[in-house]
Amino acid sequence: METKTPLVRISGDQLSELLLAEQKGDAKVSPVAIIDVRDDDHVGGNIKGSQWVPSREFDGQLPELVEALKPKKTVIFHCALSQERGPTAARKYMAARKKLADAKTGSGVEGKGGEKDGETDGEQEREQEVLVLDGGFVRWQSKHGLDERLTEAYAKDIWQDYPD
Repeated sequence: METKTPLVRISGDQLSELLLAEQKGDAKVSPVAIIDVRDDDHVGGNIKGSQWVPSREFDGQLPELVEALKPKKTVIFHCALSQERGPTAARKYMAARKKLADAKTGSGVEGKGGEKDGETDGEQEREQEVLVLDGGFVRWQSKHGLDERLTEAYAKDIWQDYPD
């Protein structure tokens, strides 16, 4: 029987604090990536700055995603409720990162530029935190949907009858 990798969750309040603090800073590149894996239910808004990678396309985009997200300190996945698609994407992403790091360290291939004090790319990748947004976008929008600093393209009418 296969055991699932335990996932660490981040609350909407924690994520909102992180995003607001980041907006106040002067960092040119965000250390956080938010990956939204909703499919046709990707309507009614999205977390500001998130990247939409529909779950039905996730596997095909995974190699490029792992490469593109290397510089990020934190990667947060979510779907509508973060019960299935978000956690599944997070696990696949972690497995792909590990496989890449193992391949680099196992084959004796040295890391490329951007290394710190002799670190290889694999060591840098292992430092990345992968999280799942607790309650997904449904819970997020119920508290942060109207906050334009945190949510883009929010359509309140879509969510007004949706149970929290």
